[in-house]
Amino acid sequence: MIQVIASAELAVNERIEIRRNRISNRPKNGASGKRVCIVTGTHGDELEGQYVCAEVAKILTENKELLNGTVDIYPALNPLGIDSINRGIPLFDLDMNRIFPGSADGTMAECLAADIIADISGADICIDIHSSNIYLKEIPQIRINEISAEELIPYAKMLNCDFIWVHSSATVLESTLAYSLNTTGTKTLVVEMGVGMRITREYCRQLTIGIFQLLKNLGMWEGETEAVREPIISSDHAVDFVNSDADGIFVPCVDHWVDIKKGEHIGDVLNPVTGKTVEYVVAPCDGRIFTLREFPVVYGGSLIARILGGKADA
Repeated sequence: MIQVIASAELAVNERIEIRRNRISNRPKNGASGKRVCIVTGTHGDELEGQYVCAEVAKILTENKELLNGTVDIYPALNPLGIDSINRGIPLFDLDMNRIFPGSADGTMAECLAADIIADISGADICIDIHSSNIYLKEIPQIRINEISAEELIPYAKMLNCDFIWVHSSATVLESTLAYSLNTTGTKTLVVEMGVGMRITREYCRQLTIGIFQLLKNLGMWEGETEAVREPIISSDHAVDFVNSDADGIFVPCVDHWVDIKKGEHIGDVLNPVTGKTVEYVVAPCDGRIFTLREFPVVYGGSLIARILGGKADA
């Protein structure tokens, strides 16, 4: 059942509406009616979650008799951003994921944020799906605030992602949807994968498998599920950043999510005017590349790669 859970007046007799697709089936055998929320589209240039929502909705709708409980799907928290291919809320120059928990007495965006929080709050699990930006490609990973790590990691392991990145609390913005929900008791997992303005079908399928494995473990899904991979679990100290020292175009010579040795060649920064190689980029440590530059134009300081180092706990 599709419902409008938040709306506001716009100019020229238009309205912004945020919709939820509720797919529900009465629990069997006296089981408690659990609820899982799948949320995406907070940033208008992140579209991987759109495909995941479509796949999950299709499977649940076609096999509703196998569902015990409720799955709420929110495919577009920022519909104006998606319509205009804008990361933030257009006209307001505002990042929607920096205004939670919102306020019923605030601006239009703050009112929408407050309504979203109110609607999701109380769910057993919320999965907040993000893509990377247009500059970087990310392997499917879950990012968790260390404050919530002990509680969330067991659920994160079910989602079939390659990597669980536990951030220090100082790096987590308190105005995000996930932080706001976690601090009020609604367990929320942030998934990051793919690249901005694109759909990476193999990543989306990987996460879809994980979502149904999570539903299975919660006692909400009676259908068949596929085995999920065991993720690497790490923290901030185990991640090395590779930044460009020069301006130019970056051409990688390694693949994504591969092991690499310290000093190994990652790629080159080329000067397109002279044809010269202005930087020979090498790995600063042993590890595995989980973030790799997708957009080739770089300037001094541009992020080229993130490497999961040897200190990570498997």
